[in-house]
Amino acid sequence: MYSDKVMDHFKNPRNMGEMENADAVGEVGNPVCGDLMYIYIKVKDDKLDDVSFQTFGCGAAVATSSMVTELAKGKTLDEAMNITRKDVADALDGLPPIKLHCSNLAADGLHDAINKYREKQKQ
Repeated sequence: MYSDKVMDHFKNPRNMGEMENADAVGEVGNPVCGDLMYIYIKVKDDKLDDVSFQTFGCGAAVATSSMVTELAKGKTLDEAMNITRKDVADALDGLPPIKLHCSNLAADGLHDAINKYREKQKQ
């Protein structure tokens, strides 16, 4: 049902944990399945210097959160804003159709963190 990459990111998540002194935190959830994700970012010179996550949900939610941190780290804010749920799912060698919403949550959480960071910079 799950690819080897999904299982690897579920069993060995990358960048998991709350980030102290994050520049911004994205928060997304799905009330239907109960998944909740926090994506933490540190920005340096308009690039994502560090990205981490906390996810409360299923294995696919953990795997997609882990993958989105890997995809985003080192990218400019604009590049990271272009990461889509398809990018996340493709990087994991696919997800079962019933779990595709998890990849959407992960991408949305990243985008929410970047938007919050940009709002703080305007103030």
